[in-house]
Amino acid sequence: MKKILVNDGIHPTGKRLLEEAGFEVDMNTIPQEELMNKLNSYDAVLVRSATKIRTELIDASPNIKLIGRGGVGLDNIDVDYAKSKGIEVINTPAASSNSVAELVFAHLLSGIRFLNKTNREMASTEFGRFKELKKETSKGQELFGKTIGIIGFGRIGKEAARIAIGAGMNVIAFDPFIKSDTSSVDLKFHASLNLPSVQAQVKMVDKSTLLKESDFVTLHIPGGGETVIGENEFAMMKKGSVLVNCARGGVVDESAMNKALESGHVAAVGVDVFETEPPVYMDFFTRDNVSLSPHIGAATSEAQERIGEELAAKIIAYFA
Repeated sequence: MKKILVNDGIHPTGKRLLEEAGFEVDMNTIPQEELMNKLNSYDAVLVRSATKIRTELIDASPNIKLIGRGGVGLDNIDVDYAKSKGIEVINTPAASSNSVAELVFAHLLSGIRFLNKTNREMASTEFGRFKELKKETSKGQELFGKTIGIIGFGRIGKEAARIAIGAGMNVIAFDPFIKSDTSSVDLKFHASLNLPSVQAQVKMVDKSTLLKESDFVTLHIPGGGETVIGENEFAMMKKGSVLVNCARGGVVDESAMNKALESGHVAAVGVDVFETEPPVYMDFFTRDNVSLSPHIGAATSEAQERIGEELAAKIIAYFA
């Protein structure tokens, strides 16, 4: 019987599917510092973002045949090294796309309708401030007719585009791996409506054009590389624009972002991911025009069930 360590959790559906297929599933989280001595007792390990599978741990665990990541990013796993050792590395790139894209618009709407400020003040002040607060937050914006620029046009970027098109927005995108002038988005309808799928075309532009023309910018790119939005990029953005990062920490320079907020060049930001987690740079945390969440892009019941099902199916197929 193959033993699987699920170190960062899995939806009960995924656990059930694995057990029905004859796997022994260990749901007890082993602390990172203890994995070096314990991981070799398993045939496979499943992680999310908390557990790190680095070169030293791989070398100490020659029995491991598969590493699974519940989610999209693989920056907490030394993928190339694992593959060089003959270890299969899997993830679930499609399962959480819609959940992450929806969180983008939660942050976006929070920023342009001042919901962070109103929530905070109405919960902590006397209602004598009600009229003043209403006046202070009376110049919100609509999404309709605005231009959203999507940096990274993979699965999540396309889901964000689908939502934006449905809201009546103009969509432009930048992705260095897409060479054509346009890319198609599948505007899916709920199956119960029995309507045919519709294809919409999104204009592909270079990064500087996107930054200059977008009212709102959202990032959907992997981490672990260079900073994509720093001081120069903030300077290129429209005055009064809004940035949302639900991708990976480190792709946005947090200090530069704080300066752009302080100067008023950027009207608001939404941040789900941070350079260091838990965050250590927190200068922007108390600003009224900042919407924050603790890395919960994929944290919906629907996404977690899909992730569990997809992981189980891939593991069962691999060991078959």
